[in-house]
Amino acid sequence: MELRHLRYFVAVAENENVTRASARLHVSQPGLSRQIRDLEDEIGFLLFERSAKALRLTAAGKFFLTEARAVLQHADDAVKKARAAVGGMQGEIHVGYAPSLTVQILPPMLRAFQGEFPHVRLALHDLSSEEMIEQLGTKKLHVALTVRPPTKMLRGLSFVEIARYAMVVAVAPSHPLAKSKAISLQQAAPEPLIGLNRKDYPEYHVETKKLFAAVGLKPNFAEEHEGGTGIIAAVEAGRGIALVPSSLACIVGARVKLIPLKPALPPIPVGAVWFKENESELVKKFIAAAGVKSPGQK
Repeated sequence: MELRHLRYFVAVAENENVTRASARLHVSQPGLSRQIRDLEDEIGFLLFERSAKALRLTAAGKFFLTEARAVLQHADDAVKKARAAVGGMQGEIHVGYAPSLTVQILPPMLRAFQGEFPHVRLALHDLSSEEMIEQLGTKKLHVALTVRPPTKMLRGLSFVEIARYAMVVAVAPSHPLAKSKAISLQQAAPEPLIGLNRKDYPEYHVETKKLFAAVGLKPNFAEEHEGGTGIIAAVEAGRGIALVPSSLACIVGARVKLIPLKPALPPIPVGAVWFKENESELVKKFIAAAGVKSPGQK
């Protein structure tokens, strides 16, 4: 008995028809029928009850179908594991990430990657943008998930976009602006603005100032926090408002209201960043887990 006999049997059992199964397997109908009879002869019992119009599994055939599927699945798993070992799909990969920007994309990426490569250890590092770029350069990180770096910082780096998020205004439910359908920068400018730490996220402050400068205003920075959770907590407490990515919608619930900006700003591109010289199959496979292809992949 060979694996092909089991595959042929499963196809015929699932289709309950030799003609349909032969088309699915790209095998001639007479050849497929012969293979099934050879299998029955070898195991010593009938797998199907045959009539002029259809095939029906015997009681033994139903039991054998369950076992055949398990054997084929085990064989497929063995092949995947062997390919992973040959292709270097063991070991570990260090991933930097920005929580507020990746809260929607990271969990499904992890599930998809670990499902395909269960023997690869994934180490996650919650870091600022500056820290991610630095640790990519020192090879402490293999890949980072963050906002697209400025062009001047992309030297030697590869970037592939995974998602885009609108910039919205976070306000406490009791805030006077909470009932607004949209908020303009002119409305936001007088409010205490809660943002990211200037030391770790200098680009956040630079870009925020540019946004307000475009309408002749300055942001009224009141507090700085290390991450999105701190910002949301401060907004919820009524200490000010914040400009945040819409990706946070899945975790804030009723704690704060996320209101669109008017006019809408260009969306924030979020994706994977890595050094070209450090690119590996692990990095490619991790990026592919997001449903996108890294440069050079077919």
